[in-house]
Formats: sequence, C-alpha cells, structure tokens
Amino acid sequence: MKVKKQIAALVMTGVLAAGGVPAFAAAAPDGHTDAQTTPEAQNGVYAQWQEQWETLKNDWTQVSLSPGADQTQMNFAWYSKTRNVAFRVAADKEMSQSVQQVTVQGTEGPKDKAGTQYYSCKATASNLTPGTYYYQIGDGEPVAFEVQDSSDGFSFIYVGDPQIGSSNELKGTDTEEFYAAQSASVCNDSFNWNNTLEKAVAQAPDASFVLSAGDQIQTNKKKAPNKDATNSEIEYAGYLCPEVLDSLPVATTVGNHDADNPNYTYHFNTANNSELGSNGIVGGDYYYTYGNALFIMLNTQDTNVAEHKQFIEQAVAACPDAKWRIVTLHQDIYGSAEHSNEPEITNLRYQLVPYFEENDIDVVLTGHDHAYSRSQILKGGVKTTEYTDDAFDEMLEQDMDAGENPETRFVAPENIIPTTTEPAEQAYLQYLDAVMDKEAVEETDGSVAVNPEGILYMTANSSSGSKYYDLVPRMQSYIANRWQEDVPTYSVIDIDADSFTINTYRTDTDEKIDDTFTIVKNEQEEVELPFTDISKDAWYYDAVAQAYQDKLFLGTSTTTFSPEKTMSRGMFVQVLYNMNGQPKVEGTMPFTDVKKSDWYYDAVLWAYQNKVTAGVSDTKFAPMHDVTREQTAVLLEKYTAANGKDTSARGDLSRYSDADSISAWAKDAVAWAVANKIMVGTDSGKLLPGSNASRAQAAQIMVSYRNTVK
Repeated sequence: MKVKKQIAALVMTGVLAAGGVPAFAAAAPDGHTDAQTTPEAQNGVYAQWQEQWETLKNDWTQVSLSPGADQTQMNFAWYSKTRNVAFRVAADKEMSQSVQQVTVQGTEGPKDKAGTQYYSCKATASNLTPGTYYYQIGDGEPVAFEVQDSSDGFSFIYVGDPQIGSSNELKGTDTEEFYAAQSASVCNDSFNWNNTLEKAVAQAPDASFVLSAGDQIQTNKKKAPNKDATNSEIEYAGYLCPEVLDSLPVATTVGNHDADNPNYTYHFNTANNSELGSNGIVGGDYYYTYGNALFIMLNTQDTNVAEHKQFIEQAVAACPDAKWRIVTLHQDIYGSAEHSNEPEITNLRYQLVPYFEENDIDVVLTGHDHAYSRSQILKGGVKTTEYTDDAFDEMLEQDMDAGENPETRFVAPENIIPTTTEPAEQAYLQYLDAVMDKEAVEETDGSVAVNPEGILYMTANSSSGSKYYDLVPRMQSYIANRWQEDVPTYSVIDIDADSFTINTYRTDTDEKIDDTFTIVKNEQEEVELPFTDISKDAWYYDAVAQAYQDKLFLGTSTTTFSPEKTMSRGMFVQVLYNMNGQPKVEGTMPFTDVKKSDWYYDAVLWAYQNKVTAGVSDTKFAPMHDVTREQTAVLLEKYTAANGKDTSARGDLSRYSDADSISAWAKDAVAWAVANKIMVGTDSGKLLPGSNASRAQAAQIMVSYRNTVK
C-alpha cells in the first residue's frame, strides 16, 4: 500500500501524446499512448514510476473493490499467502467502531514461479449507510472508502478496455525478451490508466463506482507463454495499482482477453453471479442495483444468447422498482471502429437487441472497439442479410490497406469505392449498408431524448491508451457521434429520478469530446378521456387515448368520440396537419368545395401545397367523402415523402386473400404501409382496402405510424 500511495502522489497534469506500433500487413498501425512522452511523465516523474514499478509488479495481493448487491453493500477480493485471514470494517480509522469482523477462509488459487501458494479471498461488507468507512485485511493499514448517498441520484465513471499490457509488441514466448517487454508495457499502460482514473475522479469526486466494459488485461491464457495463466498476474498488478482503486469499486465486464483465465474470478468479487452466461471459466452474468438503477452485466464471451435472455428476465423480475435498466457487455454491437461491422459482432447484435427491447432496457454500454461512439436512439434493428466472417475479413483487409508507407491514422482508408463493379466488393458494400440499421433510428430533440421508445448504445474508447483502433470510413446511419484522436477518454454518467446524462472527456485537455446527452423519463399520467362512448376494454382505447393526448384527434362533441363513425377525407387530412404541427399556410385554394370558413380549410390547403393530396379532381377535394383504408395508406405515404423520409420499403401483399382488390393506384402505398406495420390484416387474413376507415381505425393507424416510421 505504501508504494501505491507514493505512486498516486505523483503530479498528473497535461497532454497525452500518441505513439504507434509496427503494422501488420499493410494496414495502418494501431496507435498507443507512450507514457514517457506525456507532460505528466516529465521532470523525472516517469523515472520514479518505473523505479517503484519494479517493486510493485510482483505484488499479487492488491485488493479490488466491486459494487455489492445494492448500495448498502461493498464487495472485496484479494490474494493471501495464508488460507485464513481477518477482514474488518469499521466506522473509524482506529477500527474501534466495528461494523463487521470475520475470518475469511480463502480458496486455493495460483502459485507463482517460485512455488508460493496464493489463496483467493472474498468478503462482503453489509448494512452500509452513506458515509466514510475503513476496511482492514490482516494486520494491514486501514483503508478508507466512501458510501455515497444515492437517494437523490448518483454518478459513476464509465471506461473501456484498460487492457493493461496491450502496448507490448511481442508475442507471448517464454523468453527474457518477452517478459522484459511485458513489464515495460504494463508499466507504461498502468501509468496512463492511473492518470485516467485520477482525471475522472477529479471530474466526478462523488462517483459511486467505476464501470469497465471489459478487457481489464491483455494476456489471455491461450496466448501466454506456455499457456501459463499466471503470466497475466503482472498485468493485474498494473491494473490494480492506482490508489484510486483502493477505495473506489469497479464493476467489471468479461472481455475476450479476460475470458479464458480463472485469475479474473480470483481478482473480482461480483454480486448476484449466475451460472447463466457462464463459459465455465470466469463465471456468468451478474447484476446489482444502485439507487434507482439496475445494472445487468453480461458475459457475452459465452455465446448462449438464450441464457442471457433468461438472465435478463430474472434480473428485471428481481428488481421491479428500478426506473433505469442498464446493460453492459464487451462487444460493441453498435460501435463505429474496426470491430463494429464484423459479422460475428452484428450477428450478436441481432440476437440480443430483441431481448433488450422486450425488457425495456434504456442504455447499453460496451467496449471492445477502442474508439468512442454514441448511437442514435435505436429500436427494431433486424438482420436482413447473410455474410461470412471469412468474406468480410478479406474485404476489410483490402478496404483498410494503407499502402507501402502506412502511418497511424484516426479513420481507416476507404479503398473499396461505391462505384466498384467487382462482385465481391459489391457484396461487401451491400452488407455494410444492410447493417446500418437506418430504419431503427428514432428521432430525438437534439441532445435530449424524452421518453424514448428505443435504446441508447455507447462504445467507450481505450481508457489507458494501450491500443487504439481506427474509425471505419463509412459512418453508420445508427451513429449520432464518434471520436478518435488516440487519446484516452472516460465518461461520467449522472442518474437521478428523471434523467440519465452522459459526458465524455479526453484526458489530455479535460475537454468534452461530445455534446452532453440526456435521456429524460417523465412519468406520464394516465389520460382521462372525456368520451362516454369509449370503454377501457375496447381494442382501440389506447390508440384513441394516445391520439387524443397528442392532440391529433378531437371528439365529435365534448363527450363523444364516435369511434365507429366513418372517417372523412377532411378529417384525415386534418389529423395529418395536426401531426405536422399546424404550420401557417397562405395561398389560393384550388378546390371549389372547400370554403374559407370550413374547419379543415388550412389542413386541405397545406396538404395540397405539400403534395400530400391532389384531390379527387383538379377542382374537387370531396372533404366529406368517406376515406377508405387504401386511401389512408396513399395519404400517409405521400405525407412521409413530403417530410423527406424513406418510403422505399414494400411488404408482401400476396399473403392477403383480397390483395387483388387493391386499386392499382394504391398498391405501392398499401405495400409500404404493410412493410411498416401501419396496415395489418384482419383475423381472416384480409386487408379490406376498399372498406371505409372508422375513426377508431384511423386513430390506430396514426399511432402505429408515429411508432414505426422514423
């Protein structure tokens, strides 16, 4: 502990610089931050760090803290050289105001190269209330930790891929050269990791915990010298060495570099751990609550998505009062750097997203791609194409070829051009277009999403600078913002009763790299309809209530809605006009059957001027004629096109027995309405295109339209 305190006392201010590692093939090399070139390392600071590192790197006994099952608990894990060790928690540094005192019996863990046996020890401090506490292990010095008051909200720090040791250029061979390079890289990466944590805590001094989206360390067992898992212990020593982590818990996620090494389970004590999602080595999915939020941590290195679904449902059922539901997994299923378009990643996306949406997940936090991105609010992404990893890898290598003199860059080259005539290249570009998920984007009001139906997906950049990836050249439609400048970053997330707010910072200047983004969830009061002719048991009740609340429809009187009354053309155009915000209109009315005094006058003129309708003739609009179901489809399609939105989707009409009765002029529009689930068939498998639309049916059509057409 004394060494760590000395390290943490070093001055950490200034600018981080980017360095490079040798390229493979002809791609641009992955960047990394060379610690000794940073301002924080100057004036002998890094030399002092290196000296202290020589003592610290062999210390396997550092303590890690993790969030407990809720805000009243704190979890601890550490290695001990004796099986039994005393663990104490007190409310004072003298340890006289005892809160908890137990003897922990460790389980047999790894041995070091000298044959020393280590035991994995874990403990949980319970019944904690906001304030300062101290923990003591054995006869070690008491260490303070804070329990924050979450009653009015709380903050946490979100980071991606510390991956301590990743700046090492050498492969894992049992040589002095490799071990020296590994030690030097861990020293480098842990210096930068410490700086990131210090900057983050300065930005958010009351943060309740850190959330890491996976890959705590670099060397997995498979690629370690002699496949010896203990070769990662020096990297865990670097990961745990910042003094910040003596007192601040980290909710870790299993990444691909963590997944095949049981040392991960020895070093971290996660709450509510399940066998669901377990790969049999590092444990399965887990969850915890904090304040009004539920955090669901998925080990997606296990690809049994059915188990992840089951776990999500169990966690949600166990925490019914959680207002915010946050999922963390390692893979960047909606990222924007080199991993993001891999079929392995997008296939996982399309398997998981329906379960996230079914369980009303608000935010998904990921890593893996070593570059920052923030998605649009997304809902309903579906897989529409098949593409193999082998075909993708070949095209990606070609697309990213940086030429004979590659250099570190922030955005990958775009060597495959849109006008290519090569079939393999065309297939690659078609696949990339298909996974853009354009139709899943939900519009928001700038940097605030109020009561969104979809989900926000975040991907964190490297928090240690041990490795950076380039952004893909074609920014996906689902991306709201992205960033890469080969500088470590971190995010601060604030949660209260009504909002989830995220700010992301670069460590060299402490400046934000993106706008503040906020999700607002207001409790919507149940609408009290004034209409006596609508029962709450009616199939159209919710649609009418929503349409009335959004001021799309008025009643036919102050107390009646007349749900079965046929919708007229004038009524329907008025609803479209209402939905468009009733913009001011000027000009000459072309229809002689629409008078200035008519309540629908402005709506008809607006619809004509915006090419939503052309009337039944050049001079007649027929406002009182009944509107048919196929006419509603035509009007809605034209309304959509007038607002600059895509209307190219077409559904299969052949599955409806009365498809032949659709008028020729309406077929395209009806097919579009079917594709967007605006128009659905009856129980008897019919569309009834020529039937008159009732006011209840029109309300359902309009609400369906607003929910599906973005």
